[in-house]
Parts: sequence; C-alpha cells; structure tokens
Amino acid sequence: EVQLVESGGGLVQAGGSLRLSCLASGFTFGEYTIGWFRQAPGKEREGVSCISSKDGATYYADAVKGRFTISRDNAKNTVYLQMNNLRPEDTAVYYCAAGPYESLVRVGIWSQSQYYYWGHGTQVTVSS
Repeated sequence: EVQLVESGGGLVQAGGSLRLSCLASGFTFGEYTIGWFRQAPGKEREGVSCISSKDGATYYADAVKGRFTISRDNAKNTVYLQMNNLRPEDTAVYYCAAGPYESLVRVGIWSQSQYYYWGHGTQVTVSS
C-alpha cells in the first residue's frame, strides 16, 4: 500500500520555524520526485517546493524562496521541508506528493496531475 505521511505541522508565531517531514512507503521512493504543496482556506492548492529524484535539483515557489529549504534522505524514504521566518500568509494545510521525474519534466514540476501519490496533509498555522 502506498503511503505518504506528513508530520511536523503546528502553531508558530510569525518569524518562527517548523520542519515538516514526509515519510513514504509502498513504492520505490528514490525514483520519484517529491513535492510539497499547500492549500490555504478559500484558496487553490499551490506548489511550494519540490526535489528531483534524478539529480536532487530543488525548486521553490517565489513566495518561499530564501525561507524554505527542501531536502531528501532516500535511505529513510523521507523528504523534509525546513520553513524559516514563517509569515501568517504561510498558514495552510501542507501536503507532500510523489510523481515520476519524466512526467514532471515533460508537463511541468508544479503540475499536480502528474503527482500520483498524495499524503493527507499537516496543518501549519502562523500567528501574527
């Protein structure tokens, strides 16, 4: 059974930090690009960051560049999202997702339809 389980969310004050984890099982983790997405109340789900399975290249949405860092540990089947200098506008449910590198390169790294597996999300709330 394929599973992606997010953890590490919570309530933090503006300027604080959180580290999200995404633990994967049930598929060949090292062959999949992993992305983090978020959905704020009343808004569409948007891409935040992703890390390539091919070369470890990382990508960030403009809104989080310089504040968030994505990394992966293939030995632990885990991807991390270190979030620093959090802002109230970062408040959202954060999801991790896995997709094949080739499809994402062809269609676009933020193409959610190419992420085959999704977690259930973890809530991040940033107070002002």
